[in-house]
Amino acid sequence: MRTVVFDLDGTLVDTSADLIAAANACFRARGLADQLDPQADAPTAFHGGRAMLRLGYGRAGLPEALADADYRPLLDHYAQDIARHSRPYPGAVPAVEALRAAGFRTAICTNKPEWHARRLVEALGLMEMFDALIGADTLPVRKPDPAPFRAAVAGAGGDAARAILIGDTATDRETARAAGVASVLVTFGPEGQAIARLEPEALLDYYADLPELAERLLPV
Repeated sequence: MRTVVFDLDGTLVDTSADLIAAANACFRARGLADQLDPQADAPTAFHGGRAMLRLGYGRAGLPEALADADYRPLLDHYAQDIARHSRPYPGAVPAVEALRAAGFRTAICTNKPEWHARRLVEALGLMEMFDALIGADTLPVRKPDPAPFRAAVAGAGGDAARAILIGDTATDRETARAAGVASVLVTFGPEGQAIARLEPEALLDYYADLPELAERLLPV
């Protein structure tokens, strides 16, 4: 069974505004003004909660070690309003539907904590479109270790030798390489066209192109 595995943040769903809102809530709780901008700092949001907190506290002239102390509060703030601004990227939903209609299995493999990932996907009404979801804490390891990717494929009922990974970062590229599968990196994510520097097997400019691309990378 052919399987297409998707990263979540920055690949399937633009979550940057809600992630940054959670970080700014932490800064306000310490008596600071908002330190991050939803547009300008979107790339940092996709590197995780601690990265956002370190950037914000660095700007405020405070110890970056506060990022560790505020990581759990950040997750709590995020969970309270996880899908206010987050939306699937244009064309993502029809592309996944087309893949499934063509007989592909689909799964999510993310470095977002599983509980948050499931809550987000469910809030957006997307859960039924995926056969499996593996989060950062589902296994003892996370991407770029290939084990989460392989678990996502297995959970979807697929074969890791007949799978590809759609992502947006070097982590996804390294995961695919470690798993011995092709990677497809989106150019509408946080790095834009600069992601081409990672030399994936393919780049994806528009989700409308994904079904044909998947057929080419995973021929019957």
